[in-house]
Amino acid sequence: MESPLAPTKPTFNEALKVWWKIGLLSFGGPTGQIALMHTELVERRRWVSESRFLHALNYCMLLPGPEAQQLSVYIGWLFHGRWGGIVAGALFVLPGALLLWLLSWVAVAYEQVPWIAAAIYGLKPAVMGLVAHAVIRIGGKALKNSAMWSIAAAAFVSIYFLHLPFPLIIAAAGLIGLAGGLWWPAVFNVVQGHGKSSGGTAVDDDAAASAHPSIFATFRTAIFWSVIWALPVVAAWFIFGPQHVLTQEGLFFSKAAVVTFGGAYAVLPYVAQQAVETHGWLTASQMLDGLGLAETTPGPLILVLQYVGFLGAWNQPAPFSPLVAATLGSAMTLWCTFIPSFLFIFTGAPYIEALRGAKLLGCALSAITAAVVGVILNLAVWFALGVLWPKGGPIDWFAVALSVSAFAGLQWRKWNVIAVILGCSALGVVYRRLLG
Repeated sequence: MESPLAPTKPTFNEALKVWWKIGLLSFGGPTGQIALMHTELVERRRWVSESRFLHALNYCMLLPGPEAQQLSVYIGWLFHGRWGGIVAGALFVLPGALLLWLLSWVAVAYEQVPWIAAAIYGLKPAVMGLVAHAVIRIGGKALKNSAMWSIAAAAFVSIYFLHLPFPLIIAAAGLIGLAGGLWWPAVFNVVQGHGKSSGGTAVDDDAAASAHPSIFATFRTAIFWSVIWALPVVAAWFIFGPQHVLTQEGLFFSKAAVVTFGGAYAVLPYVAQQAVETHGWLTASQMLDGLGLAETTPGPLILVLQYVGFLGAWNQPAPFSPLVAATLGSAMTLWCTFIPSFLFIFTGAPYIEALRGAKLLGCALSAITAAVVGVILNLAVWFALGVLWPKGGPIDWFAVALSVSAFAGLQWRKWNVIAVILGCSALGVVYRRLLG
């Protein structure tokens, strides 16, 4: 039961425990992860207000890269400055990265592990139910009127049926929001229209986080994080040469980090084509295996890129053993994929905070959020088709039953997320190994 009193700002240790929890339980792709953060930070603890959470989310949706991890960096920065953002962003990725490293090693070293395949089979319907539950929750926060519903529907049609690029959809939504803010501000100002949580929130009016940024500080921050980003790539270039797999992975995934608008599914065709056809780091079948493994781990789905880096270095290990080379390839990929998030947040967030009162910006961001709901729905449909109709074959009725049960339990019975994940995995093992 929430206290009617306004909560106090969390200490660093209190926030640390929550970031660990979110990192360990952040299954279900960006929708599920954002919903988990909303539950923990806005609803349960009231550490940040609804309006500020959505304001930060809207900015992260505009950036290339993993928006859920960027949101954790942003809110961690709100709580405890740079170190708060670093810890929040790192812990969001670390549990899933360690688990995916282990699964990648098992997959390539032992090839087929039947019980793992069976657990993954049961896990996928659970994740689908979690995503459906999260879409409803996030959509309920953003789609407050018929205009927002229309924008979300148009975004879904644009990306699912017309195959329009994600940046174009987002740009169009922003322009619609700006126009709506000029003529119908009461309808389009959804983000700014959210009030504070009952009893107040811990950091909603924190003056330090809302201070006006300086150009000098921004330039210094941008230079610092750009150097941090480039260090391992430059080191690999000078130590191993420009054609070594570690150097090539560093260059490739640094480039991917600035074009990954729309999340993991949007960038997968680009990465798959380059990694499979151009670089020969892995096969198309292995690329699909990596996506399946990434679906089973907490953290951003874009962790699938870590699997690509692992396989690329495993298959071209000199002068190391395959496992050492693959571990270095994983580390290089993770670094070049996620370090840019800290650059984008620490340079941009102070300006976004300073613009919180700009109603016209709020209207644009409200429309963008509505469009992103439609885009995420497209991803949910894409995922559902692959789980319920595997390889275009007949309907998998066991998967249907499992996903419906997971969704119903989460939506109406308020089941614990981790219990749903583990329970469905166990049922998958039982069904595949004993009954299948």
